[in-house]
Amino acid sequence: MLTNKLLTLVLVVQPGRVLLGMKKRGFGAGKWNGFGGKVEPGETIEDAARRELREESGLTVDALEKIGNIKFEFTGETELLDVHVFRADTYNGEPAESDEMRPQWFDCDQIPFGQMWPDDIFWFPLMLQKKKFLGYFKFQGHDLILSHKLEEVEEL
Repeated sequence: MLTNKLLTLVLVVQPGRVLLGMKKRGFGAGKWNGFGGKVEPGETIEDAARRELREESGLTVDALEKIGNIKFEFTGETELLDVHVFRADTYNGEPAESDEMRPQWFDCDQIPFGQMWPDDIFWFPLMLQKKKFLGYFKFQGHDLILSHKLEEVEEL
């Protein structure tokens, strides 16, 4: 039986570019990713997304748009990662390095998919086009996708 672990992911998008962070430690270290993490007890999913973005990048946002929900299963693991994906088109502050992440802007045609989680190349185009999506990815280790489903939806 798989238990559900609730997580958030925030992508800050500006015309023609996206802010990613190089994960410096912990789960996903050495990969470029959006900003996020686990939802703490008593916290809403959106509050957790805002907190993680602030802690990892120094940025605050006035508005977050929920853009996707992806469930990740890893063979041999008992937790299903339930990731709520948000997009922010405006932000306050300047991106700053934290203990966990080193932020950097990437042009949308220069996104470093080869140094990111392998699933990102599937759903990033939908996120960049502001299309909502639901996804499921089954991994063996952190680099091999065994199976996946991804669908565009009207509402989340």
